[in-house]
Amino acid sequence: MSPQGGIARSALIAIFFTALVAGCNNNSGREEAAAPRVDGDTIVFAPEHKQISAIATAQVAPAIGGTVRLSGRLVWDEEHTVRLYPPFAGRVVKILAKPGDVVKAGQPLAQLASPDFGQAQAEARKSAADLAAAEKNLARVRELVANGVAPQKDLIAAETDHTRARADATRALERVKLYGGGEDVSSALALRSPIGGTVVERNINPGQELRPDLMAGNAPALFVVTDPTRLWLQLDATERELGVLKPGMAVKVATSAYPGVAFDAHIDTVSDFIDPQTRTIKVRGSVANRDRRLKGEMYVTAEFEPPARSGVSVPTKAVFLNGSRHFVFVEQAPGQFVRVEVKADGEAGGVMLVRDGLSVGQKVVVDGALFLQQILLAKGAA
Repeated sequence: MSPQGGIARSALIAIFFTALVAGCNNNSGREEAAAPRVDGDTIVFAPEHKQISAIATAQVAPAIGGTVRLSGRLVWDEEHTVRLYPPFAGRVVKILAKPGDVVKAGQPLAQLASPDFGQAQAEARKSAADLAAAEKNLARVRELVANGVAPQKDLIAAETDHTRARADATRALERVKLYGGGEDVSSALALRSPIGGTVVERNINPGQELRPDLMAGNAPALFVVTDPTRLWLQLDATERELGVLKPGMAVKVATSAYPGVAFDAHIDTVSDFIDPQTRTIKVRGSVANRDRRLKGEMYVTAEFEPPARSGVSVPTKAVFLNGSRHFVFVEQAPGQFVRVEVKADGEAGGVMLVRDGLSVGQKVVVDGALFLQQILLAKGAA
């Protein structure tokens, strides 16, 4: 419960107590004499005052961090995952891999018929021919210039043409080599896995027409290859947990699929910004999954024990705001309450951590704090 929630509950009690005070003011002189006495920030009730029984207190306890739980999900480790899209337009001729297959780096996953790939190979052969012609021309011009038959400017032009032809040939050849092309012109294009791993997703059918702009249109990858023994942990944290989440810290991951089983994980990164829509902070961790019991996109709960923090803890509803400052009422003796300013340092599970102003063992008012505050305000206290 937030401090505001505690205030709302106490406000109802305050209304009830205010009505009683008003009733007391209209009653006999004996009840008027029993009105509480105010001395600075201290309120003293007469022993027989009826309203004392409605004021509830709780004992100040040592600060305990408690277990923090964050919801999240498991995703593929993107540092060991590839999503394959077609580099050229074409048609699916044959599918060579299915989900669950273990593949090696360079292994073909599908065979495509791609005229565009054949055109790229033809351009590579043409560039190679142009380079050979430029080399012969350069040799001829050099000989002519050496014999004084041709001017120097012809040699400069021949060298420029040769440099350009060599660059074009190198670029065209590297492009076709990247996708498994060779010296022969062929429209057969093998879609190969660049890494070793397991095929975990396939979105391709025989005869399907493909375009190289699928990725730009947010279409699913033709194949997803990853290492299932490595998973990322995606968590959504609130600002309250930001102070205790640090890269490298260990967490335990639990899932409803395996009741009572905890998996070891650790935090890798904590986002530098807060999502403006959900007001959450993205936290990423890593989980070892050697036995492959955990699955991608599985919902999980991460738990960890935050480091010990100094201070004491009190019920959240004991703390109220007056302006920009936090206060509680401490019971000094039966029927005697004093307002104390405290420094609140976060709330979780209905418990507020207080860094300064209270000691373990003191009793604070949890029901009736706003009623006591109204009494002080009626007497002119700030």
